[in-house]
Amino acid sequence: MTATAAHRSRRDNFKAIFRVVSGNFLEMYDFMVYGYYAPAIARAYFPSHSAYASLLLTLLAFAAGFLMRPVGAIVLGAYIDHHGRRRGLILTLGLMAIGTLLVAVVPDYATIGVLAPLLVLAGRLLQGFSAGVELGGVSVYLSEIATPGHRGFYCSWQSASQQVAVVFAALLGLLLQHWLPPDAVSAWGWRIPFLIGCLIVPFLFLIRRSLEETEAFLAHRRPDIGEIYRSMLVNGRIVLVGVALVLMTTVSFYLITAYTPTFGVAVLKLSQFDVFVVTLCVGASNFIWLPLMGALSDRIGRRPLLLACTALALLTAYPVLHWLVAAPDFGKLLSVELWLSFIYASYNGALVVTLTEIMPADVRTTGFSLAYSLATTVGGSSLAISQWLIHVTGNKAAPGLWLSFAALCGLTAALIAFRDPRSRLQHLS
Repeated sequence: MTATAAHRSRRDNFKAIFRVVSGNFLEMYDFMVYGYYAPAIARAYFPSHSAYASLLLTLLAFAAGFLMRPVGAIVLGAYIDHHGRRRGLILTLGLMAIGTLLVAVVPDYATIGVLAPLLVLAGRLLQGFSAGVELGGVSVYLSEIATPGHRGFYCSWQSASQQVAVVFAALLGLLLQHWLPPDAVSAWGWRIPFLIGCLIVPFLFLIRRSLEETEAFLAHRRPDIGEIYRSMLVNGRIVLVGVALVLMTTVSFYLITAYTPTFGVAVLKLSQFDVFVVTLCVGASNFIWLPLMGALSDRIGRRPLLLACTALALLTAYPVLHWLVAAPDFGKLLSVELWLSFIYASYNGALVVTLTEIMPADVRTTGFSLAYSLATTVGGSSLAISQWLIHVTGNKAAPGLWLSFAALCGLTAALIAFRDPRSRLQHLS
């Protein structure tokens, strides 16, 4: 291949990466905005005499979206494995857009009563159904277009695109804080980020429609739906290993991004401006570390990163949060979140590509999506779980215990997977 042809090939690959991760941006953007404005959403749709009960109901509605992810993984994952990566990714974007529109425009409880929280819940469930296969579809597409020896780097952009959404949502939060008084943000300003998400949907459709089908998919026989589901039963053990591995990444991600504004304001009593700045920094940190660690996993293997990061989280998660809550301030919150960001991004840089490599090719999207969505059903509930743990224990550092448990699951799964001589993970170590 000539230098000119090689340059053109790299340019085409980066264009394909941008096109496929664009919808992934919207999926994570919507989830982040909901987490950022949970207190305002609680007042609008879940009013209660108890502020704790109102916020918990809102976070449970957030968590309900994750309950639909396994359903979306099975139904839409089979669709993608049978009909193709491109068609499936366009479908998931459309479903996500409808869910976003519902949350953005539904009148509040005072206007339409109990119908308001029900419609918001329906929007969250539809978003969860779509998201159940979005990450898997994007990750598999990236792994199948990756050049030899760079699969970890390519797959890391699935998660990196999510960090752009985190930064973008945090920047919008800072601008709203600057432009609008707090009462206006709580009353109606929180809807603006959701409406912006709706406005960018046509652009995302335009660029995702230009995707080409992957050569790897075209080279394999297309299994029918029944074959896909039978294969999933046969490969159930691989899926369970994947669930335990993913739990670490989902818990850490939602704690350091979506939960940070609620934790910083409602628990640590810091200003809304400060916690949005911290969240923005976390998103930027994740974005930097993810491709670097994905590339590192191509060099040293997936196993060392998976084991080292879970061990670090297990040893440090609770101590650093205990140090933070003892005397919270902006600097300490930023330091703790950036440390946890490094652990999360280093782990995830090896995790995503690992999942694409251990799943059989004919059910790669379904297997990846099912493992990821089952773990995310638990990990995505971290906002509600953390708030509940703080309430029942009286310990503001309790989220660190939850993250430690997730790290233990990830460490145990990695040890089991790489120790088993029959495991498909062996060639990755």
